[in-house]
Amino acid sequence: MVEGNCTAVTHFILLGFSDVPELSVLLSLVFLLIYGVTVLANLGMTALIRVSSQLHTPMYFFLSHLSFVDFCYSSIIVPKMLANIFNKDKAISFLACMVQFYLFCTCVVTEVFLLAVMAYDRFVAICNPLLYMVIMSPKLRMVLVSGCYLCASVCSLIHLCLALEIPSFKSNVVNHFFCDIPPLLSLACSDVTINKVVLFVVATFNESLSIVIIFTSYLFILITILRMRSAEGRRKAFSTCASHLTAITVFHGTILSIYCSSTSENTGDADKVATVFYTVVIPMLNPLIYSLRNKDVKGALGKLVNSKIYT
Repeated sequence: MVEGNCTAVTHFILLGFSDVPELSVLLSLVFLLIYGVTVLANLGMTALIRVSSQLHTPMYFFLSHLSFVDFCYSSIIVPKMLANIFNKDKAISFLACMVQFYLFCTCVVTEVFLLAVMAYDRFVAICNPLLYMVIMSPKLRMVLVSGCYLCASVCSLIHLCLALEIPSFKSNVVNHFFCDIPPLLSLACSDVTINKVVLFVVATFNESLSIVIIFTSYLFILITILRMRSAEGRRKAFSTCASHLTAITVFHGTILSIYCSSTSENTGDADKVATVFYTVVIPMLNPLIYSLRNKDVKGALGKLVNSKIYT
């Protein structure tokens, strides 16, 4: 399609990293390695939590869903991105583009809310340890997790419906490696002010709500920890929360810079790098952060390995 001709499109061309063809082999190897680790780490974490009775607690129930979501949204993006690095035909149908965006958006918003739920879980565990298992009952856990998925699906559906209303585009060439909403809006011929406002408002609301829950939870956690007389108790409490805080910082930092900015239509190299970080790198880091810093996970894994060796 010639740029400047406004017409309906049947497919988009994802430029991806075509501006650096000399790095195509290196990029594909790096992304393939990261994706391999992501799949093994997240599916491994999910399986370990399911089979290890000592990990059948609310904290690991939420962590298993976090691992599942990380696996899903990485798988929605990376295989197509790897294929486009080598393929001359970088086309994706309009329908496939919309489906990719919807599934990706659902997974990301789900993770936003899951991280907030996990902060609340840590608040209950540390501030009300005697009532922890009573408060975080199986029923409440299912309600919280179901709420995360439901809210994410509704938010994504709103953006999808607005995107489908765009009648024509100036070009079908997308300067990105997947179908994200900001670069698509930048190509629209019609007025997409409503789309941009809804994107900004919904993203900011989701981020603000999540961050308020996280900040409030950890404020009470900090107060409780400082009141502890036992140095060992304080160390254990800080250790328990450190992994979650690390995951929160790296994830929310990139989300805020891309979707909660009034200049989110910018899809230059800086945005590509930031997007690569949270779509490719973070899904790999999360299970590593939680496993390498967690004695329970390492203990459960060691126990499972030993049981297989001596069986």
